[in-house]
Amino acid sequence: MTYASDTWVLKENIIQKLLVFERKIFGLTKENQTWRINNSEELDKLIKYENTVNYINAERLRWFSHIQRMPEARAAKKIFKWNPLNTRPRGRPKYRWEDNIIQDLGQMKTKNWLTCVQDRAKWKDVVEKAKTSNQRRFSA
Repeated sequence: MTYASDTWVLKENIIQKLLVFERKIFGLTKENQTWRINNSEELDKLIKYENTVNYINAERLRWFSHIQRMPEARAAKKIFKWNPLNTRPRGRPKYRWEDNIIQDLGQMKTKNWLTCVQDRAKWKDVVEKAKTSNQRRFSA
């Protein structure tokens, strides 16, 4: 379900779609050979909003550190650093993947992340902190 989530840009509509999907998956329970629909309280116990979103945030941070440590010649690093020649369309700029990373690091109050990302042990602590963080970006 969260395959390739390390490359997602989490917007409110995506989070809502994930929550709807989880409610559908966890919404049925089999009791005494019959199926019944779980009520809201039962679903809230099964589904923790923070678990899915924090997992995706942690995977994104893990992939970000991997890209930052890559040699400049690697294709993924070239694409990450690529700057298109044409201009963006008018209107509000689209939310970029890198903007999500910087926002996550800001919410976790991670300072000096440019040097921290080069040290795998320190960065692993940052990723673990993201998995257990209780801060929400959007309201559920």
